[in-house]
Amino acid sequence: MDVDEIRSDLTEVLITEDEIHAKLAELARRVETDYAGNPPLLVGVLKGAVMVMADFARELKMHVEMDWMAVSSYGASTESSGVVRILKDLDTEIAGRDVLIVEDIIDSGLTLTWLRANLESRGAASVKILALLRKPEAAKVEVDVEYVGFEIPPAFVVGYGLDYAEKYRNLRAIGVLAPHVYQ
Repeated sequence: MDVDEIRSDLTEVLITEDEIHAKLAELARRVETDYAGNPPLLVGVLKGAVMVMADFARELKMHVEMDWMAVSSYGASTESSGVVRILKDLDTEIAGRDVLIVEDIIDSGLTLTWLRANLESRGAASVKILALLRKPEAAKVEVDVEYVGFEIPPAFVVGYGLDYAEKYRNLRAIGVLAPHVYQ
């Protein structure tokens, strides 16, 4: 879906599709250097990270394995409860493996802090994080993120995997959702 098709639902476009792809290519070069000769297991966090994971993996010039987790700390709310539930666990054994969590966005950091600790407790050799977006002003805990695409303001953003009520995930850019859509 292109921005022009839903322009009235957005107050602004924060990041274009071209900017996203350029940033993912840049991050891929860094990851290739950091993991030269020892590719990490990419762990995507469903559902939001699907677009980021797919495009990031295609940018890599190394063989990588991918797996997926689904976790929830929101329930029916728009704010994290801080209580994390695993809805879909990994299919891959990670003991002794280098793991790179691929995320779409980091808001409070609560879920990601829990997820990192969970994967470390399973014996991963290392657990690092790649996030396309980070909202520094929304952080409730400090999360060490090795690879960050863009820092954004604490706005309600959609597109490129990010949704509101399961809509807008397939938007090719990232935009700020207009309040009239969700109020």
